[in-house]
Amino acid sequence: MALHNLTLSLQYGKLADAATHRAALPRQKVARWIRHALEIDAEMAIRIVDAEEGQQLNRDYRQKDYPTNVLTFDYCTGPVMMADLVLCAPVVAREAAEQGKTLADHYAHLLVHGTLHAQDWDHETSEADAQAMEAKEIAILANLGIANPYA
Repeated sequence: MALHNLTLSLQYGKLADAATHRAALPRQKVARWIRHALEIDAEMAIRIVDAEEGQQLNRDYRQKDYPTNVLTFDYCTGPVMMADLVLCAPVVAREAAEQGKTLADHYAHLLVHGTLHAQDWDHETSEADAQAMEAKEIAILANLGIANPYA
């Protein structure tokens, strides 16, 4: 399978346990996970944030006053997709622990999920769309050697 080109910026906000999250997100792996979900070439910024920044962004852009695991900001879908993904480190860590997943595997899932959103995939429009997006995520993650995140 030919992978698309990716220009990647990986950023970290103020995090109390930044080393844990940096260890789970080696730049080469982050790029690999995202490239497997790309349907076109892309320029993306990935920002790992604390709960305060995550909550502020979710409140300001989605009118939901709590930190969420991943936010997708898509600016252009072609000919080169441009998007930012913001992942809230404490939420991702808590979910990984609750679901019995490694931190890296959960980050991989959320990066694939956010990348699909940036390419107009949506799980909130209908049950059929949700099933299609979930199946796409499962297939991408399987190609990466990561277990079904929904099982």
